[in-house]
Amino acid sequence: MKLFKIRGGVHPEGRKRLSAHKEIEVLPVPDLLHIPFRQHVGEPAEPVVQRGDRVLKGQVIAKAKGPVSAPVHAPTSGRVLAVGAFTAPHPSGLPARTIHILTDGKDEWGERMPTLDPDTASPAELAQRVADAGIVGMGGAAFPSSVKLNLGERYKLHTLVINGAECEPYLTCDDRVMRERSDQAIDGCRIMAKALGVEKVIIAIETNKPEAIETMTEAARDVADITVIGVPTRYPMGSEKHLVQTLTGKETPSGCLTADIGVVVHNVATACAVNEAVRRGKPLISRVVTVSGGAIAKPRNIQVPIGVSIESVLEYCGGTTEKPARLMMGGPMMGQPVADPRSPMVKGCNGILALTLEETRQRPASACIRCGSCVQVCPCGLVPLDMAARIRNEEIDSAVEIGLTECLSCGSCNYVCPAHLPLVQYFNYGKGRIKAIAAEKRKQEETKRLAEARIVRLEEQMRAKKAMLAKRKAEAEARAKAKAEAEAAAAGNDNTEAAAAGNDNTEAAPKAEAKTASNDNEKEEVQA
Repeated sequence: MKLFKIRGGVHPEGRKRLSAHKEIEVLPVPDLLHIPFRQHVGEPAEPVVQRGDRVLKGQVIAKAKGPVSAPVHAPTSGRVLAVGAFTAPHPSGLPARTIHILTDGKDEWGERMPTLDPDTASPAELAQRVADAGIVGMGGAAFPSSVKLNLGERYKLHTLVINGAECEPYLTCDDRVMRERSDQAIDGCRIMAKALGVEKVIIAIETNKPEAIETMTEAARDVADITVIGVPTRYPMGSEKHLVQTLTGKETPSGCLTADIGVVVHNVATACAVNEAVRRGKPLISRVVTVSGGAIAKPRNIQVPIGVSIESVLEYCGGTTEKPARLMMGGPMMGQPVADPRSPMVKGCNGILALTLEETRQRPASACIRCGSCVQVCPCGLVPLDMAARIRNEEIDSAVEIGLTECLSCGSCNYVCPAHLPLVQYFNYGKGRIKAIAAEKRKQEETKRLAEARIVRLEEQMRAKKAMLAKRKAEAEARAKAKAEAEAAAAGNDNTEAAAAGNDNTEAAPKAEAKTASNDNEKEEVQA
């Protein structure tokens, strides 16, 4: 298969020999687990348990919230001590919402999801199973895998690429997974291919992992449409877009997904997790991580439960031989410093590194000499020195215009900079400012919307009030008019009666006078 060359990249010292020969070990379940709600891209999960509840292994303890989210499951059985804040696995060390479980040592399974037959299950059923299992990208991005498996509904896909490059120095967990669990990985590839509706699968492994290439090739020998290929050992070969370009020769357009050119990429460890979810009904409650670095007493590859503290993992590896100059989650190029060793392991963490001062390559920063080294190695074809200068001057919009949002934060520019400038830190700051500005804009727009809605609501209330007052006034006037008419009618009747009475009196007077005269005449006659 023909491979294509990509721009830029570097060749950092691999240092994989520290742990590449170590088989995967299983970490014993600790007494206490701290399980964050946010372990993925998107909305954090919502808890469905509370303090005092007993939970079983594999039980849902937090449900997905929204279309881009993932549920969280109990890694073992025990009791919920609390649901509250705890140190997050983040450089800031700030607290995040977390479920604390006191384990009971029984490791008792709850009711598992029913197994599925990939040959008879529909693509929608397979994607839903992956969603229910809480599987996210296990190469470090932690994007909900089910969302990517549903891309076949919106894009015309033709290829699934399985990322086994593992280009970060020190990390060997994917290498060991491919060497020890190749059958599971291949089956997971088949399941994901069916969910996506593609017929072609390429498993890409860097050539510095010959044993993994051999093992995966043998496992895929009798599986049609799956190709295992070695790709050049060059960082950042594991970058999704650059791996696709290496394999297909097609460059993903700016602002687009690899799905726009018909390709979806998943990590090889994710494929194993999909296999377990579909074939065994097992959710993602543990993962393999590499524990390495010059300060680690016994570098290892370990299967750890989600929620175990970093310090517990370090203790299992014999602790440190000296105080680490830097403790990191992930690889040295793109990983994040750990502010507190009590921080828990999460689904997207593929390594814990305890680095010595020499390994960190820390040097005092000096002025940029505009040598252009960062430009030569940038895999995205950007100009890091100009972006950094604009960000330092808070010209964020200007930095965006020259490609800030296209930056991978891969660290290649940092690695070669002779002035030891913290270029990636500048870029991460700039991206953070973009998010903050966007959030502030959304807040202002929402405030404006609410204010406008309030004005409309008050106007409607005023109109309704005026209408009600007008109605009441009209009703009052109608009642007054009716009353006046009634009174007038009553007065008219009284006048009529009075007139009638007057007429009667007028007629009666002559009669009385005539009678009086008649009586007088009679008296006169009698006297006569």
